[in-house]
Order: sequence, then C-alpha cells, then structure tokens
Amino acid sequence: MQFTPLAVPDVVLVTPRIFGDDRGFFLEMYHQGRLAEQGINATFVQDNLSRSRQGVLRGLHYQIQHPQGKFVTVLAGEIFDVAVDLRRSSPTFGQWVGVTLDSRQRQSLYIPPGFAHGFSVRSETADVFYKCTDLYHPEHERTLIWNDAAVGIEWSLTEPPTLSAKDQAGVPLSEAECFD
Repeated sequence: MQFTPLAVPDVVLVTPRIFGDDRGFFLEMYHQGRLAEQGINATFVQDNLSRSRQGVLRGLHYQIQHPQGKFVTVLAGEIFDVAVDLRRSSPTFGQWVGVTLDSRQRQSLYIPPGFAHGFSVRSETADVFYKCTDLYHPEHERTLIWNDAAVGIEWSLTEPPTLSAKDQAGVPLSEAECFD
C-alpha cells in the first residue's frame, strides 16, 4: 500500500498494490497494521454501502457528537470524494480536499473525525463502501451545504446535482456547528 497525504495532510489517499492476471485480480483493501504504521490508528466499528446514480451528490455530512472517521472505497463506478476540515483548532479549518475514486484504481480515502464528507457520482451508478470509526447517530448528524462559496469546493458538475431534502437544507460554514 502507498499512503499519500493530501493538501489537508490528515486526509490520506491509500493506493493498494493490485495483483492481476488472466483470472482477475487480488488486493488488500484494508490492513489495520499498515495504516497504524502510517499513524492512522483508527478502530472501525461500522461498515456502510451506498449505491447512487449519476448526478447524485451526497453530503456534506458529519456528526457533531460521536464524530466519524471514514475509510472510503468505490466498489463500482466513479465518484468525486470530498472532505472539509471542521476542526476550529486546525490550521486547515474550512479547507477542502477532493479526489476521484473509482473501481479501476481501487484507491481508498481515509478521512479522520472532525471532517464533513460528501461525494458526487460521475459514472452511471456508483457503489461506495466505507468503514466508520463510530456508529451512526442521526440525532447528532449535521449537514454542511455542498455549494458554500466560503468553502469553494470545485465539484466540476455539468448540471445541478440531485440532492436529498436533508442535503438541500445544509448550512454554510459560517453557521455550522464545528469541532474545537
């Protein structure tokens, strides 16, 4: 596995080593020991899988209590995956990073607790699998609005995204509950 810190250095792109031949391929998607060697000492307690169609944008979600770190992998399709730093004490507070994740490269993105997370679907459909460091607590879930000009995410959308009611009601960073 190769570990690449991104512009917000606590967010890490994980590139697996893929072993392929005429039968197919094999790779390690997740290896706790290898992550720990890189300083990622997360314990994951919940796995989630979502399927979304092209044009869907999910996020930007976070939990103000029981914050979740996430290890995101695309099993089928392609997404543009985004993390926004909501840790007020961080030098990168309010900054975002985004990467394309797809089922060809099989990369994963580690997003630590304290970040809002979202993605837009670029392929016909996308199956997104992610491990979480804490359980889902809907009463603590918050949504940062996906198009907040103060954050300035460059989604590279060709038309308006399909959003859930919850995502349409997200708040800008200036009104968001954040982490100390």
